[in-house]
Amino acid sequence: MTEPNNRLGILLMSLTTLVFALQDGISRHLASEYNTYLVVMIRYWFFALFVIALSSRQPGGIKAVARTKFPLLQIGRGALLALEICVTVVAFTLLGLTETHAIFICYPLMIAALSGPVLGERVGWRRWSAIGVGAIGVLIILQPGSGVFSPAAIVPLVGALMFAVYGLMTRYVARGDTSQTSFFYTGVIGCVVMTAIGIFYWEPISGSNWIWMSILCCTGVFGHWLLIRTYEVAEASAVQPFAYLQLPFAAALGMAAFGETLRTNVAIGAAIVLGAGLFTWWRERQSA
Repeated sequence: MTEPNNRLGILLMSLTTLVFALQDGISRHLASEYNTYLVVMIRYWFFALFVIALSSRQPGGIKAVARTKFPLLQIGRGALLALEICVTVVAFTLLGLTETHAIFICYPLMIAALSGPVLGERVGWRRWSAIGVGAIGVLIILQPGSGVFSPAAIVPLVGALMFAVYGLMTRYVARGDTSQTSFFYTGVIGCVVMTAIGIFYWEPISGSNWIWMSILCCTGVFGHWLLIRTYEVAEASAVQPFAYLQLPFAAALGMAAFGETLRTNVAIGAAIVLGAGLFTWWRERQSA
């Protein structure tokens, strides 16, 4: 077994978040022109091909990788992620990249809060305090009860909750299945679900937007390949905090490409949520 190279892992994770931020920007552009289901469906076609090609190279091939102890849970989590992506892409078109990501980064706190009742993990008072502080940050972003509150802000919050449940399901199946198995079901089931939905929303795509669609598919495959390489060369606990870089990358892209603005309450609330999330990660690492 090779020694972990955390410095390389941090570099790869930073590049991964940049690629995913670019992917989100392209998704926002395409979803403003075409139906969200269509955009996500085509994206999943390429993702599934990548997953199948990767699985065929594993020992025992696809048959071995597809063997699971939790078939229903694997199918459920694959479908849930596909639907969550649809919800989040819709949020991009409603709120933009900046505010969507500012709200969405609360999902690690949701995972921490639900890990006790769902997975039976112990959540101490320090992590509960961080979860409470993070909730305050989300309220600062949303500003409920004020004249500027937008009901559309609930959409990324729903997306974050869906992604948190997906994360919990992934943790649970990891007790008996390999990461390759989970990755296989993520791509294949998501492709099946999105094809079953998106095929009814097919519409012609212009030549120039096919270029953007191709870039979207390539960034999706490249981003997941980078993520796999990241966890291959480095310790997960060392690189995980750098996944939060997707927020500033997406915010910068939103302001540069789409003319978005960063409201003061969003910046303050996002900073609070980010700090609470990092503290929760640190406590989990200490407990481990």
